[in-house]
Amino acid sequence: MPRPRAHDDALRTRLLDRAGEVLSAQGPEGLGLRRLAADVDTSTTAVYSLFGGKPGLVRALYVEGFRRLGDRMEQVPSTDDPVADLRALGLAYRESALANPHFYSIMFGRAVPDFTPDDEALEAALRSLRPLQDAVARGVDQGLLVDADPDEITFAAWAMVHGLVSLELQHGSMFPENATSARYERALVNGIRGWRR
Repeated sequence: MPRPRAHDDALRTRLLDRAGEVLSAQGPEGLGLRRLAADVDTSTTAVYSLFGGKPGLVRALYVEGFRRLGDRMEQVPSTDDPVADLRALGLAYRESALANPHFYSIMFGRAVPDFTPDDEALEAALRSLRPLQDAVARGVDQGLLVDADPDEITFAAWAMVHGLVSLELQHGSMFPENATSARYERALVNGIRGWRR
């Protein structure tokens, strides 16, 4: 039986965005379904209809955060220069995090201590990194990156950008706002340079 028309994707997105904001600001104890529904001007029935309850909502937050990251990464065109593509992907990673900071704590932290993503949710998360894996593999195949296991390079590249973005999101007030973008890009370029032949 299809969902009622009122419980559409736009409502789902509004609920996820608000739930992410509440979770990020107040932790799991602040994430009540009745309050969430009121914040988005809908009913708890709509929340249950869309997510099946709080565990389903938390899982949907996790998957949605990685879906948005994956969409941003997939928008980066694959060119003849995989090293330039790595730089563009690193910038896209940061853009996604800054556009969706309220998803970060559920994607990469223990925002909900008893939440463990199932295999399907984990696959969705890993799928978001495929553009990075592909660029690294092309760089190794073309002899532009060191002759190493592409998974090792992918992990190091991901760890670098994730660390930089995490610092910016969690401690941004410690850094001059006008210098953050330039510092991020310099760190990104220098990190990639370390994997060049």
